Amino acid sequence: MSSWTCLSLAGGLPLLLQQRPGVGLVAARLWIRGGSSRDPVGGRGAMQLLAGVMTRGCGALTAEQLADLVEGRGAALRCEAHEDALVISLKCASDDASELLPLLLAMAREPGLAPEQVQLERQLNLQSLQRQREDPFQLAHDGLRELLYANGPYGHDPLGVEVELEQLTAAALAPLVDDLGRQGALLAVCGDLPAAADLQGQLNRQLGLTPWQTALPVPQPTAAAGTGVAPVLLCQDTEQVVVMLGAATVPLGHPDALALRLLQAHFGLGMSSRLFVVMREERGLAYDVGVHLPARCGPSPFVWHCSSSTERAGEAMAALLEEWQRQLETPLSTAELSLARAKFRGQDAMGRQTCGQIADRHALVMGHGLGDGYVARSLLAAEQLSADDLLAAARRHLAEPRLSLCGAATAVAAAEAVWSSWSSRAALPPATSGSR
Repeated sequence: MSSWTCLSLAGGLPLLLQQRPGVGLVAARLWIRGGSSRDPVGGRGAMQLLAGVMTRGCGALTAEQLADLVEGRGAALRCEAHEDALVISLKCASDDASELLPLLLAMAREPGLAPEQVQLERQLNLQSLQRQREDPFQLAHDGLRELLYANGPYGHDPLGVEVELEQLTAAALAPLVDDLGRQGALLAVCGDLPAAADLQGQLNRQLGLTPWQTALPVPQPTAAAGTGVAPVLLCQDTEQVVVMLGAATVPLGHPDALALRLLQAHFGLGMSSRLFVVMREERGLAYDVGVHLPARCGPSPFVWHCSSSTERAGEAMAALLEEWQRQLETPLSTAELSLARAKFRGQDAMGRQTCGQIADRHALVMGHGLGDGYVARSLLAAEQLSADDLLAAARRHLAEPRLSLCGAATAVAAAEAVWSSWSSRAALPPATSGSR
């Protein structure tokens, strides 16, 4: 694994470089702490709207001029707001890196914010939210997110909330630009790089035009705010039911995070995973099943998702709860733990094959304030965790799951009845329901 070189740009922005000679490409990630979890009160969707507008002109460049400059060199440029960060991504030929990389800084410091471009991007985001309302998987996911995080920083889709997004204007985005980098930022660049001194000089010249005071992000957990317990039941006229079962757990750097990732690998990674074998191969209960555990600066959602036919919704719910109970009561066997570790190692290897993947991974780790050696330390630590360690972590963080259901009314009712029977031992309150 090649090492990273860390330089500092004017104003304190860390520049992280990894040289991969011969590939002829450069991939860069400008990772800025403060994504949708930093949306202002009454302005949910603002950070993603700003991210979209950043690709529509910066500094003296109009939207058309920026597009011509990037696409005329066969490069790819995008900007997205995730829950914890706003990320500007560039992939280009090595010969164009010195010219195109300073654009990332210009986009972050001087986005165009032309009113007509803000209006256009806002309309696209509203259309995306409208399409999500037709997707039972998305509806179930939104319901679970509301249970886990309520109105807290992670309680809404990065795209926002329609009624608030509709009110956002260019004037509302300007203060967000001024705030970028206050919680830290970094620029990770991987590939067939020009000389480090030349690249550093080019970027510093841009920062001379658009000064930016920032620094490497440090761990700064985002607090959870969810207090909901009763399941969310959403009725939609579909041929299947979507089940989302999950809990808000721990940040990426927490001591228990690695144990939960091994549980994710065991229960939800690949066709040999426990849920796939039991729910789909052996019992034919699921069209799709898996485990979702994204990296977060705050409490990460540990989510099991399953889609089943309306006729077998109750049976699928019972089987899923049986497996959830299993992870709280039964330690993994020696063979199961060995396979989970192998999958964890394989995931790491597959996630750093391209320059873009390498830049993504390093920007994420450093953006969470976890240090250069975090991945290597995690791979070693995974080999030391025992089945009892995984069981203990599950009991600490997964003992009180939350449920969200979306599907035909009869299927939702059947699944909810099974849930009520299972959860009665924990004295959970009755369900709240709605229709879409």
